[in-house]
Amino acid sequence: MMKKTPNRNTELAALEILRQTGVDIVEAALVAKSALEAGRGRTKRAYACISAGAATLQAREKTVTFERAVSAAIEERRERRKRTVTDFRYMAKRLMKRCQGLAKKRVRSITAQECTTYLRQAFDTPRQRNKARLILSGIFATAMQHGWCAENPVQKIKPEKIRENRINILSHEEIERLVHTASEYAQGACLAAVAIMLLAGVRPHECERLRWRDVRLVEGVIVISPQHSKTGGARCVTIHPPLAKILRRVQKAQDERICPPNWRRHWAALHREAGFTPWQPDVLRHTFATHHLATFRSYTELQLEMGHRSADLLRTRYVAMGGRFLTEYRRGVSLLVG
Repeated sequence: MMKKTPNRNTELAALEILRQTGVDIVEAALVAKSALEAGRGRTKRAYACISAGAATLQAREKTVTFERAVSAAIEERRERRKRTVTDFRYMAKRLMKRCQGLAKKRVRSITAQECTTYLRQAFDTPRQRNKARLILSGIFATAMQHGWCAENPVQKIKPEKIRENRINILSHEEIERLVHTASEYAQGACLAAVAIMLLAGVRPHECERLRWRDVRLVEGVIVISPQHSKTGGARCVTIHPPLAKILRRVQKAQDERICPPNWRRHWAALHREAGFTPWQPDVLRHTFATHHLATFRSYTELQLEMGHRSADLLRTRYVAMGGRFLTEYRRGVSLLVG
């Protein structure tokens, strides 16, 4: 059976329809030809192919603004520790504040190169950028789960290498001055917390979360639960004799916190009163780590005490076996064995 040849009026009507698309007539005709070929020459099937393709394309192009993706990522993490959520929110807001246009940019269109630029614009040090990189990656991971982007561009960005600098430790005189001030300040309300940070290497934010029931003097350990630790893993920290002596002296009821109310204000006032201005945030933990290694000669034991995933950080940053420490150590100063 021969196909019916369209008359002149039909051809003109078809050309007018193609013109109304606003697309070049030849290109429009090629698109129509491709659709019919995909539909195997049948009009209804061609329409079905176009409809299915449009739905697929729409799903592929589905996306939201970076600001919306941040909100979703924070919502998904609402059950995590308060400090984790606070850090996540702070880093994300800083990115949007310092990188013009990022908040309203569609996440699907953001490239790895742009992410690198954003990290450099928003953060000043390699350590900050590496931390922000993890948070930015988490935002894109959430976006992928919702179908708002096809890939996580941050995975193409390598973490920056960090050159660790040695930090100071407290001298024998400084240790005595700090402990004496803590004993006198607010009737010794802060002494337990100071002693735990100095003589057990517990992180300040971990110490804030501790209660006296976590201090097991009979077993000789302080229990850091997963919800209280920085890394999310539980550990038991050894109570060495000098620490045990202090804790027995100031021990309180099981449900009471180790740190008194308004701890941060008290802690700032205490180290100012002891003459430490400015205060180095890591100095107590570093002092503990250095003395522990010198006394027990074991990176493995120190790693477990401090809650690190590996001993690499201990070797590069926390342990400064030189100069000032050796002077103190030769004098027989030991924090951990009395």
